[in-house]
Amino acid sequence: MASISETEDPSPTIHIPEEWSKAADAIAYDSTTSSPPIALICGAKNSGKTTFSRHLLNILLQRYTNVGYLDTDVGQPEFTTPGFVSLTVVDKITPDLTIPCLKTPERCFFFGDISSKRDPATYLQYISTLYDYYRKEYRMFNNSEGPAKKELPLIVNTPGWVKGVGYDILVDMVRCIAPTHVVKINISFERKNLPVGAFWLDDDCWGEVNLIEINSACQDSFNRSMLLQKDARLLRDLRIMAYFRQCFSSSLNITTIKELSNSLASRPPYQVPISSVKIRHLHCQVLSTEIFYSLNASIVGLAVGSEQLADLPWCVGLGIVRGIDTSKGLLYMITPVPPNILEKVDLLLQGFIQIPTCLLQVQGCMSPYMSTNVLPTS
Repeated sequence: MASISETEDPSPTIHIPEEWSKAADAIAYDSTTSSPPIALICGAKNSGKTTFSRHLLNILLQRYTNVGYLDTDVGQPEFTTPGFVSLTVVDKITPDLTIPCLKTPERCFFFGDISSKRDPATYLQYISTLYDYYRKEYRMFNNSEGPAKKELPLIVNTPGWVKGVGYDILVDMVRCIAPTHVVKINISFERKNLPVGAFWLDDDCWGEVNLIEINSACQDSFNRSMLLQKDARLLRDLRIMAYFRQCFSSSLNITTIKELSNSLASRPPYQVPISSVKIRHLHCQVLSTEIFYSLNASIVGLAVGSEQLADLPWCVGLGIVRGIDTSKGLLYMITPVPPNILEKVDLLLQGFIQIPTCLLQVQGCMSPYMSTNVLPTS
């Protein structure tokens, strides 16, 4: 029977090439800069960006107490479910580089899709806002603040979409962040690689660039990277299931997808007054008469609005809308977000992140995320 474990056939170790180790050491122990490094990792799909980022994170944690991790890959994020752009502060070394894990971000935005192509402008705005937050909280200190705060190094992980519009987005991202180090990972299929040299700089730009170019760790005879080559959709579904597994105590024996499905379907949901939240659909427009039909039995981002970020509300997690009772004015929600945080949520964001199909069939019911007293799905 299928397991809800995050990975398949986990390997206890993974080969780190010597040039990778040298690149990570050069960043972590760079004597030419007085401030902690800001390292951006880029390259084509399946080139090993995530694995190198994990390795670099471990190396930096040998020197620094905490390391910031800005994840811009909404399709295969490192510490969150798909659809998020996030900043996470990490304080523990990862012993096994093949095993991803969920962490609570310091700050995050729910983009609501697995690619930035639907709305590149908003995507870049999220990244810029998160980077500004990092600079304010962990980079720009006045002398009057004393030693209470310490500067943090930052790792920026990027998507593998590096052609066409994806390339333009990456260039804008690098220029916005202006990292101290750029690590470019190349695969043997040269046409899929980024341009040679500091591709993000104009010809008339001057200045020293800490550009490090390394090769992918393992490649096959078909010029495809073999490093952590998994089924992307399956990994996204596993990550979503692992997130909602947090609704239950770790001591509860839930080891299979079927057990998780039944547990979620039988879990008493939170009752949220419809009048207490606003609903925002991302990347599409929905008729007012269809809003509840669209929202029912879907995954939504749980956001907290503020005057400072009226159009860019911070997200605190995900929820499953189990049902909507329009006569009572109630929305029924399943989420692992703690009640003290959930009560601050005033905005629901619906994008294109869907409930894994395997969670929708429980005990013969095609849609267990509703009851007989609530608005049925169409």
